[in-house]
Amino acid sequence: MGIFSKILGLKRSSSEHYLSLDIGTEVVKVLIFKIDKELGIGRVMGVGRVRQGFKDMHSGAVSDISGVINNCQEAIEKAKAMARVKKVDKAIIGIAGELVKGTTTTVHYERINSSIRIDIPELKNIIQKVQWKAFDRIRQQLAWETGHSEIEVKLINAVIIDVRIDGYKVSNPVGFQGKDVSISVFNAYAPMIHLGALQKIADELKLNLLNIAAEPYAVARSMRVEDVTDFSAIFIDIGGGTTDIAVVRNGGLEGTKMFGLGGRAFTKRLAQKFNLGFEEAEVLKIKYSEGKLSSGASTKIEKVLNDDCSVWLRGVELTLAEFSEADLLPHRFFLCGGGSGLSGIKKVLLSEKWRKNLPFAKSIEISFLQPKDVVSIIDETNELKDPQDITPMGLANLALDLVGEEKMMSEILRRAVKMIQK
Repeated sequence: MGIFSKILGLKRSSSEHYLSLDIGTEVVKVLIFKIDKELGIGRVMGVGRVRQGFKDMHSGAVSDISGVINNCQEAIEKAKAMARVKKVDKAIIGIAGELVKGTTTTVHYERINSSIRIDIPELKNIIQKVQWKAFDRIRQQLAWETGHSEIEVKLINAVIIDVRIDGYKVSNPVGFQGKDVSISVFNAYAPMIHLGALQKIADELKLNLLNIAAEPYAVARSMRVEDVTDFSAIFIDIGGGTTDIAVVRNGGLEGTKMFGLGGRAFTKRLAQKFNLGFEEAEVLKIKYSEGKLSSGASTKIEKVLNDDCSVWLRGVELTLAEFSEADLLPHRFFLCGGGSGLSGIKKVLLSEKWRKNLPFAKSIEISFLQPKDVVSIIDETNELKDPQDITPMGLANLALDLVGEEKMMSEILRRAVKMIQK
């Protein structure tokens, strides 16, 4: 299992309930859950959903803090009522947006004397080198993408996904001998302006933050893929304002990226084509996704959205091209999020033309993530039934690691992170 580092400080509380908050572009989603530490699972006791105002969010990022606070408060109250609890203050919040980036950095460290056993000071030195290298790389990437030479970012997630000594995989290198030590660490970063907005929301809601987590990271971790060393797949979460992509190779998360095109773009197209208000167009899109329209109406809508699906696919292609430089791309796709229900999405992903431009290992296979796939989170409300519920469940899954016992490797990583954050 991967080691999730506590990036933000955790204040102890006597409450046994926890809260995951997914501030989506279209809908705020809240889960209240209890953690069974013996079994290592979370039990969902309450669910709350509230639709966002049109101007509350933009491309996955908060644009009206007060509006989002009101929506979150309403969703939390609904979840508390269902769970029959009066107070829940320990929370994990998801973050999305085009400038939220995640990447895995591997550093090979050649030891001078391979016969000496690795000790903790040496391990600390290796991990610190990995973190500084990753930090410099992500700042350069964001500077290139935004055109700004300096953009203030902060590390929000860090997890050690692979440790090897002379090519052999180990869970903890301390005490081992060997010449070459390689450590791979996944790090996710977000701009300070986005983090500041979420921290303001948490303060106003009087939440004690376990963490602010990159949402594609939470989705990829939701299936516990790090327990299966030969597992490789591409996870795509299509939200209202963004599409979040995570690439997993051989059980390790290689990286996450997002681009600013999601379900809201399809809704705008329907509103424009059929001269509808945005809310009416959203209802029409949902009915189409759920197969509740006549075949004639569905065919008409599919034709209207064809061009938009092609533009969306181009975003996926450009994003995956950045992952294809080193190796073949995984052929298995797992889709989730409210936008994944559009039939055109699956059709364009299975189309021949774009697949020829990227090095896929085999013919593409597409599956839709369902709540039952998040094996560590048990829904006792029977309210979690759709692919759009995967993200808040994935956030709840991360909380299982956050409240668990601190291990030596994650403690070293946590201290290395603090040095970067200063």
